[in-house]
Formats: sequence, structure tokens, C-alpha cells
Amino acid sequence: MRDERVFAYGATAGLIGDLILADPRRGHPVAAFGRAAGAVERALWRDHRGWGALYTAVCAGGATAAAALAARAVRNRDAASVALTAATVWAVVGGTSLGREARAVGAALDAGDLQAARERLPHLCGRDPQALDGPGVARAVVESVAENTSDAVVGALVWGALGGVPGLVAFRAVNTLDAMVGHRSPRHRRFGWASARLDDVAGAPGARLTAALAVVAGGDPRGAVRAWRADAHRHPSPNAGPVEAAFAGALGVRLGGTLSYGGRVEHRPVLNGPGRAVEVADIERAVRLSRRVGGLALAVCAGGRLLYGAWKRRGA
Repeated sequence: MRDERVFAYGATAGLIGDLILADPRRGHPVAAFGRAAGAVERALWRDHRGWGALYTAVCAGGATAAAALAARAVRNRDAASVALTAATVWAVVGGTSLGREARAVGAALDAGDLQAARERLPHLCGRDPQALDGPGVARAVVESVAENTSDAVVGALVWGALGGVPGLVAFRAVNTLDAMVGHRSPRHRRFGWASARLDDVAGAPGARLTAALAVVAGGDPRGAVRAWRADAHRHPSPNAGPVEAAFAGALGVRLGGTLSYGGRVEHRPVLNGPGRAVEVADIERAVRLSRRVGGLALAVCAGGRLLYGAWKRRGA
């Protein structure tokens, strides 16, 4: 079986597995990687960019090398190759859990239980929930759904299409390291620099594809394009900017504004200024848009891999 068909079949099976099983509550491979990376951080931490780069190379490089060895071990067995790809896709994507957590916060808000919504919000993002009112929580959820559609689904599929199982694992490893040490805390400002910058590079293709698919799958293509072009570059993140702006335009809502992380207040630019304020019902709309974007991403990545294989064979 050609590599491109292995990826197409395996990625489809993996996303179906995520849809049915979601993330396990215990024993998740990404959580195991996070624990290992935490142990490496304790051993290597120095307030220095060079040591941070070494940490990133050890963690991401080690995970990618292990994935490459596993893929090589089954490369001549079609069924095993598809199964490995499917298992890896299931392990690295998180679209179903993303939607589940977003809906749980939305249900709490809909029931008028702001405190329950605040307590659930850290499952989605790292903001200070106690500083948010109901509309603020709803906006945080929609922004998190948008950003994580790229990080937890589309970006992984892009790198899977480009690099197979090692590409899938490398992307998730880099993204996880950024979440662990890539923020601008005093401890990680220098040590996490390499992880943060590598995540910016790795996340760029998936973020642009996510934004483009939000234009196609959303209810207002013109609004999504307008917000993307006008506001994406104003966001402090080069990858979250296009995604959140496109989602804002597609949904017809305003995102961005003042928020708080770890006691640090940030005043971010407003995305899609002409849009209305986020309402609780927009959480469900964002989840549905995320689902459509994920399905289209599978079609684009698997189809692109198949077309590239056919083009290569004709050229040969």
C-alpha cells in the first residue's frame, strides 16, 4: 500500500476514533509525554536560551525519533502501518474533547451558574476565570475553540500529511512543549524561548489552513475574509491571530479585548470590530464550525497527499 493511502485510511480511522472515544481520562500518551518533559525540565532548567533549546531538542527530537522507528518497523505491513497511523492520529488530535469541554462551560452559563463555568474554563485555556463575567467566559471559550481547532486538529493533520507518523508526533510534541514552557513567565522567558518559536513555525501552516477553512465552512465568508485581513496581524500570536479573526468574522462576533493570564493583564486588539458581543449560544456555533473545519481539513490533507502521490508516480 502506498504511503499516501496509509495516511488517508489511518487519519480517517483516527478521527473516527477521536469522535467515538475522545481522550481517555487516564493514561493518555500526550500526558505521558508531558510528564517525561517535566522531568527533563527539572534536570536541564537554566535561565538561558541555549539550555532551553537543548531541552526542546531532547524532548521533541526524542519523541519524533521514537515515532520514526515505530513507523519504520511496520513500513512493509500495510495493516500495521494503517493501525499505527490511526492510533497516532487519535492520540494527537483532541477535537471531540475540545467540543465537550466547550459545551460543558456553555451549559453552565446557560443554567446561570457562573461559578461552575469559571471552574470548568481552565480545562480549555489558562486565563484567570475569576476575573471574567458571563460574557467574558463565553468569549474565552469561543477564542479557545478557534485556536485549538488549529492546534488540536488541523495542524496535526497537516504535519501528518507532510511527515506521516513522525510528523504527527513532532507537531504534538512541539505544541505541548510550548504549552508547558513557552509562556512569558519569569521562569520560562528565556528557557522557553526555543519551544515557543518552534511552535510558531510548526503551527503556521495549520493556522492558515484553519482560517481558510473557517471562511469556507462559516456562515459569512466575506466577513471572515474581512476580519482575517484587517485584524489578524494585530494579534500578539502570529498563528492565533488568523484563526481567531477568521472565526470571529465567520460567526459575526467580536473577539479579543482585555484578558488576564496568571495575574498579568493583557489588552489585546478587538477582532472583527463590526461584530456583536459573544453570547452563550455562540459557543455551540463555534463548536459546530470547529467540527466542519476539522472534517474539511481531513479531506484537504488526505486528498492532497493522494494527489501528490499520483503526481509523483506520473512524473516517475
